[in-house]
Amino acid sequence: MAYLSELLSGLTVTLELTVLSLLLGGLLALVLTWTLDRRVPMASQLVEVFLVCFTGTPLLVQIFLIYYGPAQFDWVKASPLWSLLKEPWFCAVLALGFNTAAYSTRLFKGALDAVPRGEILACKALGMSQWQTLSVKLRHAMRRVVPGYSNEVILVLKGSSLASTITLMDVMGIAQRLNAQTYDTLGVFGMAGAIYLTMNASLTLLFRLVERRALAFAPHE
Repeated sequence: MAYLSELLSGLTVTLELTVLSLLLGGLLALVLTWTLDRRVPMASQLVEVFLVCFTGTPLLVQIFLIYYGPAQFDWVKASPLWSLLKEPWFCAVLALGFNTAAYSTRLFKGALDAVPRGEILACKALGMSQWQTLSVKLRHAMRRVVPGYSNEVILVLKGSSLASTITLMDVMGIAQRLNAQTYDTLGVFGMAGAIYLTMNASLTLLFRLVERRALAFAPHE
């Protein structure tokens, strides 16, 4: 318990990273899923390349490339974007957001594809518009998305600990600093692990409640 108060001082950074990354990733995933579902020419191929890149490489590599990569180009450093790209906070959110967007897109698209084709044909037979048909598909897909997306949220929370590698003082960043000062590796990282475990357990319980409510109003096959 000796390190609890100091470690909790980094909890705000951890939660902010997680929430902002999920917001960015969720919005981007919806756009990418729509692009794939509508089979937009050229754009669909670009989305597939994006998904392969961000699901096929480690998150730590992505963080390093986004944070250290732009500094290799003078034209980037001379652009207005450099004021953002030089900030570890912005780069961490960008990397985590892009990463979760890729995995969430796979999840959302898979859930849409699993909607029975008979439901889509019924919508067309009733003369529903494309947006009305999409609304029906989304209601069916919700049953499959909520359990899988809860796992993705937890993975983003745990993945946010990698932001400490680019100097951010989240829970893990403070744990590394304390370990360097005290050499009490077991005590410091044991307490840090307990904090992450508590947050993950809380999220799991929260999503179970959300899942029950979502399934209660979702149509059954």
